[in-house]
Amino acid sequence: MAIDLSFKNNRKPRKGRVLISDPFSKDDYFGRSVVYLCDYNSQGTFGFVLTNYLDINLADVAKNFPDIGANISIGGPVQTENIFFIHTLGNRLPGSVEVDDGIFIGGDYDLLIEQLKDGLIDNSKVRFFLGYSGWDGGQLEEEINRNNWIVAPVLNPLEIMDTSISDIWQRFMKREGKKYDILSRAPLDIHNN
Repeated sequence: MAIDLSFKNNRKPRKGRVLISDPFSKDDYFGRSVVYLCDYNSQGTFGFVLTNYLDINLADVAKNFPDIGANISIGGPVQTENIFFIHTLGNRLPGSVEVDDGIFIGGDYDLLIEQLKDGLIDNSKVRFFLGYSGWDGGQLEEEINRNNWIVAPVLNPLEIMDTSISDIWQRFMKREGKKYDILSRAPLDIHNN
């Protein structure tokens, strides 16, 4: 009996869910990645790659950015010169918008930086990205139909914020069931097996 190793499910994308990349994708931004969806509608989709950490301190390259010692991720290939952030601060940060289940995006950046500098906000409540991932209307659906992604729920929103999780792609894959667990352990190039 053969195991079905196809890479697909029937869940639909929506904000607050994640995209789990095809285990054999060699794409620089999306290979073995998890993307948190911050918006999804007929006009398009955007979110942030959770897995591509940078080995830099934003305080060294961004004007007035505090040295908070947090991991920074490349959120995707769009506007990589800009800093974006998600957080769990809610109304404490005016102008923020709830994505889903206590995770917010944006808000008063200057107030955020000031409060981080003053130690009024724990840096674990904020996650920073350089750039974002974006799709035009219908583009993501085409990629899902080509089995580039599967859509998965977020069981605990705090795992989206936790930058210490180095194996988040594999964790999300394992949650999808046995065949995804097997796929998560396969080498990137199956010819190297």
